[in-house]
Amino acid sequence: MGNMPALSLIACLMLVLGACSGGPATAPARTAAPDVSPAPVPSASGAAASHVFVIVMENRSFKEAIAQPYTAQLASTYAVATDYHAVTHPSLPNYLALTSGSTWGITDDGYHALPPGGLGAQLTQQGVSWRAYMEGMGSNCLANKDGYAVKHNPFAYYGGRCPSNVVPMTGLEADLTAGTPGFVWITPDLCHDGHDCSSATADDYLKTLVPKILASSAWHQGGTLFVVWDEDDGSPGNQVLCLVISPNLAAHETGSRHDHYSLLATVEDKFGLPRLGQAATAAPLNELLATP
Repeated sequence: MGNMPALSLIACLMLVLGACSGGPATAPARTAAPDVSPAPVPSASGAAASHVFVIVMENRSFKEAIAQPYTAQLASTYAVATDYHAVTHPSLPNYLALTSGSTWGITDDGYHALPPGGLGAQLTQQGVSWRAYMEGMGSNCLANKDGYAVKHNPFAYYGGRCPSNVVPMTGLEADLTAGTPGFVWITPDLCHDGHDCSSATADDYLKTLVPKILASSAWHQGGTLFVVWDEDDGSPGNQVLCLVISPNLAAHETGSRHDHYSLLATVEDKFGLPRLGQAATAAPLNELLATP
């Protein structure tokens, strides 16, 4: 009995360090990476956020994305970052950067079980409702099928499994009508995001999807929609398009340099969350959120 306090302390330390967490047997857990950033730091703003939506599209340069008719219409109506960049290639490390502030040293699209954490865990700990809607996903979030790609679902990596907040896209329309979560992440399938299909097809999908969000009371009541491309098509500079769409925004743009860490910082600031990893020192997209 005299050893129990010491054993309890050791157990607690193991939990804090993530030693008790694990992923699927087929995926070795990563516990360190060359570019893992410092511990979270408090954000600059503790203000409560209205609803935030994020749609992630695929593999188009800034010029190609903004040349599409519906996307160009959004850019001319709301706010656009004209010097926004993905952080690397290929897809997966960009998705991790958007949701944890680090690429974790990953340079491929394979499955890597990471320690628990990321933006989803932050939102849960803060008591913010959230869902990540994955088009084509079945009951197993680790199975690629029907246009769903695990590499485009960053929430499947933290802790080596998907939280219950990760759901098929089929539930989105009902949730937009009633009970919209505070944070909404949307990953279209491999065709609709532009990965496997044309820019025109991806633009047509946005033309169908975005109006449903803009018709929701969640968006009308001070909500913000970010539409961003994960990486470019291999052009120099990895410049991609990022749109900020909110009810009271006048059409404007910023030429200040931003990247995926900037977007994460912006989302975390809106919910009063500590900034993770490289988001801690990133410049948020505040100039695009400014209203007249």
